[in-house]
Parts: sequence; C-alpha cells; structure tokens
Amino acid sequence: MADLEKIVAQLSELTVLEAADLVKLLEEKWGVSAAAPVAVAAAGPAAAAVEEVEEKTEFTVMIKSPGPKKIDVIKVILQLTSLGLVEAQNMAEAADSKVLEGVGKDVANDAKAKLEAAGAEVVLL
Repeated sequence: MADLEKIVAQLSELTVLEAADLVKLLEEKWGVSAAAPVAVAAAGPAAAAVEEVEEKTEFTVMIKSPGPKKIDVIKVILQLTSLGLVEAQNMAEAADSKVLEGVGKDVANDAKAKLEAAGAEVVLL
C-alpha cells in the first residue's frame, strides 16, 4: 500500500496549475468528473498562498461633520492643504468633503488626529 502521508506532502507542494493538470489527468484515467471534491482539496494550500492580504497604502481623509468648532476645523484644513480661506470654509461646511486624497497611512492618521482635535468628525477611506 502507498504511503499516504508522503502523497499528501507531495500534493501540498503543487501549484494551482499543477493541481488543475492533475485533476484533468485523473478524470481522463478514471473516466469521472471530480470537479467539486478535487477543486476543494486542491484549493487548500494553493488558495491560501494566492489570497495574501494586500495592505492599503493610499488613504483619503474625509470630513463627515465639522462639529461645533467650525473655525478651528477651517484652520486645520488651511494647515493641511494649499487651499484659500474661502475654499477651506466651503470644505468644512460641505458634507463628506475630501480634505486629502491618495496620502500615506501616517499622513492620513496625522490629519485625522488634527481634525478630530479641532472637533470634526473624520473618516479615513
């Protein structure tokens, strides 16, 4: 009888393409269609390697609400952006205003902390 542990170890080392080829060969050899059971077995370790979580690198800082201290929020917007006073005021007053777009995690968290300290309700996207 074959050493089943050795076979399992060898199957675990297959790439997704190799596993797909194995399925085709076994289906032809045995004259069966094993799509569901074999796909689940083959997807085990190979799928885990493919589904690596990609960390988000770009963020958008958005004001949901300026809060009660609108003037303080406008001052922070002026510090964070190159906008003029009128544009910063309009941004603070508009719902879901994007203060910064496509910035790194540190910059986004810093901007969020400053805006929240000024009284704004802020969301990172």
